Amino acid sequence: MEAPVVVRARRDLTLTAAGAAVSEFGNALSLLVLVFWATPISPLLVAAILIAELLPFVLGAPLAGVLVDRFPNRRLLIIALVFQGIAISAIVPLMGQPVFVVALVLLSGCGRAIAQPCISALVPHIAGEEQATRGYAWLSTGRSLGSMAGVTGGALLAGIFGHPAALLIDGGTFLAYAALLAFVRSERRPSAAHEARPSALAGIRHVRRDAVLFTAVIGLSFCVGAVVVVNVADPAFVRYVLHGDEFVLGAMQACWMTGILVGNRIAARLETVSWVAYAIAVAAVTTGVGVLIPATFPFLVTAGIGWLVGGVSNGVHNVALNAVVRLRTPDEMRGRAFAAVGSMVIGANLAGTAAAGGLLLFIGPRAVFALGGTGALLSGVACLVFVRRALKREESPAEAELSSN
Repeated sequence: MEAPVVVRARRDLTLTAAGAAVSEFGNALSLLVLVFWATPISPLLVAAILIAELLPFVLGAPLAGVLVDRFPNRRLLIIALVFQGIAISAIVPLMGQPVFVVALVLLSGCGRAIAQPCISALVPHIAGEEQATRGYAWLSTGRSLGSMAGVTGGALLAGIFGHPAALLIDGGTFLAYAALLAFVRSERRPSAAHEARPSALAGIRHVRRDAVLFTAVIGLSFCVGAVVVVNVADPAFVRYVLHGDEFVLGAMQACWMTGILVGNRIAARLETVSWVAYAIAVAAVTTGVGVLIPATFPFLVTAGIGWLVGGVSNGVHNVALNAVVRLRTPDEMRGRAFAAVGSMVIGANLAGTAAAGGLLLFIGPRAVFALGGTGALLSGVACLVFVRRALKREESPAEAELSSN
């Protein structure tokens, strides 16, 4: 007979992962709808929507981290989700005013910038510290399944019910996630005994002081900044290099998403700091390899293999990044640490996306793939070298102390 605590943890984790799947379905659906809606109006509007969605993660990280380390996380997460649902639903009557649409996407992004570090800090309290990495794998799997459903079913829903109805559905998914969290009993209650007024920049300082954590995060950020150019070049690569259509593009994305699910399960087995840090570096190397496969051998089957390898690496990164922050950060500072790390990785994402748009004006999609894959591969190799050095430096004082005793 299972202990009540284990049963409760499993139930709470299932509810949280299910809610994340529902919410991610809505995110993918609304992004698809808004990009489709904005494309005939102006490419600048498309870029503005994409930037508005991610900019709060970069600029709002210090404030988001303080909130997560100041207030009960489950309640804060529910408030952030309701805020996102209202912001997305409010777009419907304002779709004739692009400026207001971008402003509301920005507001929704502010809610998401709080929700992401909030759930990352809450998972160890739901699953338990020893099972936290598996908890992150469950959460990432739920998000991946929801994203797959949103990408594949989003166009169908938008085509049947129209763009406004699709956005209202997205708004409803946030409320559904909040409703599921109301049944979750686990809570993270930051203690006021540690800091009466948490410093907004403490998370950034903590990441910079920890050599292992900083090296892993920087290596992953460079990898993301390099490989994200592939997202921008995907449609052109499929159309002009593989000579495929929308179905082929969807099939390639499905290969990547399937790989993420596999990567989540692999990363769930990582337990120690060294395993997690090395996994981040190795996954960056395999990300580069996955992107270079279709760049070198531009055929449908090899492209599918490359996307699958890239997806597995992406899945490992999703889980390992949360795991390394948890393992290297005291509980009272995790909200700020998760927010700081998120701002670094998403900032690299934004920089890479902007660079990709410029690159495609001068070179073809196959060359963009080659550059992105090479950059990710080199980032991974450098990360592997520096992670190894950081871990060895950390082990040396411990070995010296043991020998003196």
